[in-house]
Amino acid sequence: MNIDSEIILHTCCAPCSAAIIEWLLSNGVQPLLYYFNPNIYPAEEYLIRKSECTRYAESRGIEIIDGDYDHIHWLEEIKGLENEPELGGRCFQCFKMRLLATARISHERGIRQFATTLASSRWKSLEQIAEAGHWAASHFEDTEFLERNWRKGGLSERRRILLAENNFYNQTWCGCEFSQRLPKNE
Repeated sequence: MNIDSEIILHTCCAPCSAAIIEWLLSNGVQPLLYYFNPNIYPAEEYLIRKSECTRYAESRGIEIIDGDYDHIHWLEEIKGLENEPELGGRCFQCFKMRLLATARISHERGIRQFATTLASSRWKSLEQIAEAGHWAASHFEDTEFLERNWRKGGLSERRRILLAENNFYNQTWCGCEFSQRLPKNE
């Protein structure tokens, strides 16, 4: 799939976003960042991550849209899935919620394609992300999910370099309180 010259990029955090943003810009694609992460808990953690994304976006002259932080609504969306393992039903439902909101922004802004930085994490299921993204795009006939494995093409290594160069806050879990009880792997 070809990439348009503009794209909505759902952004989960600065460390996962920086190399992707850099790659998009160097390939003639102007991203519009959408920071929508109601899964992150507590609110202080959410604000730290949002601040880092905003700082990086501003340093690159990129617009960032701040999605509503409604953790209560997120809890309602994943109700009954709290005890699911990582990579299970809770994660899939979370991806669907966040990517549907991203598809809506894509539709509202008249930018056909959207993607997510979630597909850069080795701790997330690319299959779940792809399914959630295509499902979200199906709700708006003028949107298309750009399915891409952002772990390849040197982007994982570039992520590590940009993390150090920008002194990003680097979290060790996705942000939801249910994943926090698991061992820290990153």
